[in-house]
Amino acid sequence: MDSTVIEPSKLRPEILQRIEAMDDKSLLLLHRLLLHVEKERLWRELSAEAEADRCSGVFDRLPEIIREVRAELRNG
Repeated sequence: MDSTVIEPSKLRPEILQRIEAMDDKSLLLLHRLLLHVEKERLWRELSAEAEADRCSGVFDRLPEIIREVRAELRNG
């Protein structure tokens, strides 16, 4: 396997060429890998957004709201 760093402008065609040459087993493995990478990216974004919300006080009333909803559900 060639570990030479490819400049970004040439990377996409190189990757597409390699995908086209893959057998089914390798393609399925690549797909699972891409799903994992996407999941990690989304988790980082979501975590950063949640932290920003926490810092801005969005969740400050959450315990109070939960108590109110539980009380309403009990009194049905």
